[in-house]
Amino acid sequence: MKLKRSRESRRGRIEIIPMIDVMFFLLVTFMLASLSMQSLNSITVNLPEGAADKLDHVEPVTLTITNDGKVFADKTPANIDTLASVLKPMLSAADRGVVVAADSAAPEGVVVQAMIAARLAGVEHFLIAVKTK
Repeated sequence: MKLKRSRESRRGRIEIIPMIDVMFFLLVTFMLASLSMQSLNSITVNLPEGAADKLDHVEPVTLTITNDGKVFADKTPANIDTLASVLKPMLSAADRGVVVAADSAAPEGVVVQAMIAARLAGVEHFLIAVKTK
């Protein structure tokens, strides 16, 4: 007569639902981490469309011109007369370039005057921000 064990050996199972929960948690964590790494030093404007290469600079200074002609240097409000004094301390010695993010409806005269004032502050290179198609 063969006696049965009171406790039968059971095979282990892999539960997939906790693994899915962990994967979604990691996905959300990486998405939030990548959003926090983006440089958000400019005011939201409606950029013109165009094709452009990616920016090679690490942390560029952003010169923003809104559709009503207001000028900002990395979210610091300025006008054409005070732009050079506001922009000069923001520029590093190694990288003397700025990104110009002008609204597509911004007056061209204000954009040009802002670029001239930035040139007086010591800016050597201008990069124009565009919205890719």
